[in-house]
Amino acid sequence: MMLSLRDLLFVGVSGMVGVAAGCGGDDGGGDGDAGTVAGDDGGDDDGADDGADDGADDDDGDDGATPTDVPNPLTDPVEGPPAGNPDGDCEIPGDAGLEDISNPTTVVGDGTAESCTANATIAAVAAGGVIVFDCGPDPVTITLDRPAKVFNDTGPEIVIDGGGLVTLSGGGSTRTLYMNTCDEEQVWTTAMCDNQDHPRLTVQNLTFVDGNSTNETNDGESAGGGAIWARGGRLKIVNSRFFNNRCAPTGQDVGGAGVRTFSQYNGEPVYLVNSTFGGEEGYGNECSNGGGISSINVSWTVINSLFLHNRAVGNGGNPALEGTPGGGSGGGIYNDGNTMTLSLCGTKIERNEVIQHGSGIFFVSNDHSGDIRIDRSVIKGNVGGSWYPTYPQISNHDDTPIEVSDSVIED
Repeated sequence: MMLSLRDLLFVGVSGMVGVAAGCGGDDGGGDGDAGTVAGDDGGDDDGADDGADDGADDDDGDDGATPTDVPNPLTDPVEGPPAGNPDGDCEIPGDAGLEDISNPTTVVGDGTAESCTANATIAAVAAGGVIVFDCGPDPVTITLDRPAKVFNDTGPEIVIDGGGLVTLSGGGSTRTLYMNTCDEEQVWTTAMCDNQDHPRLTVQNLTFVDGNSTNETNDGESAGGGAIWARGGRLKIVNSRFFNNRCAPTGQDVGGAGVRTFSQYNGEPVYLVNSTFGGEEGYGNECSNGGGISSINVSWTVINSLFLHNRAVGNGGNPALEGTPGGGSGGGIYNDGNTMTLSLCGTKIERNEVIQHGSGIFFVSNDHSGDIRIDRSVIKGNVGGSWYPTYPQISNHDDTPIEVSDSVIED
């Protein structure tokens, strides 16, 4: 009998993993006026919904879904900044909340820190299902020597829950977590790999540190995603922290020191809840573009989260200026593509840095159908860049609808 790669991974560490159940555009260019804004709309509401109904939910924390409580074990961590914006007070829709872990598929560890190994973690992710950790009562860091990779036929629900005690580290040499529905090595489960409803990956109550994807090419696609690279299905991030992750320092289409995403099912948003990218000096993430997060053709609903001290260090923009390697945009957030919505609620974006554009946010909708919605959020004190046609620190086409309420946006 020939074992698959997934089987080999799982069998090889079966003594370390307790199984509770069966395993299954351009930039647009040009400088604009920068002003100080607090409160009312800064964009043309006509068309704020243009294209957004094409599968992208209008989720800013109060979209009609029943709100849910999201207990956060990382509000007062032993080390490092907390997960989430302590000043954020937005309600969290039920489908953006924590996933149930009461019946785990796999328990990594036997109650000791030593039992929570890289091999056990990688095997658990390969096996899929609901993954929890039993590494003892104290915080533990698990340093991976290669990415933990999701197999697309092990869901549909895949949950990785660190209980607020687990840190996954790339050791400064590898990406931490990878999911790609169009990667045949991870099992191609549908003919429409770029628009399928599974796997649905949730990471919660986790810390990601020292991920490094500078040597990753993703089969010829744009690299990025120092901690997490995810394409297809759905991705959700709750109560998580991203510190000192990095991806390639130059390149016009390289992005997402913390997270890089593509092709979410039916254009539905990535939920990012109670999470922190950087947070304090010395903890920031760094990449050519998107010091915190980066995506192409993906909507985001970001709730009660924090982006501080992240950096976009490329130069030359996109397309790259002659004689430059490209990049340098989106200190906190980098969004590129077509129909998409960036929705922020209860979120703070401060003290991020760029070379080129969008010290806080870079948002380019190539077909001019995207929109930005900002509620009860703060965007200020970000450094560098140009091309701010509507608000300071946000780079976008001047016809991009931007709805702002009860927020501060200023230099």
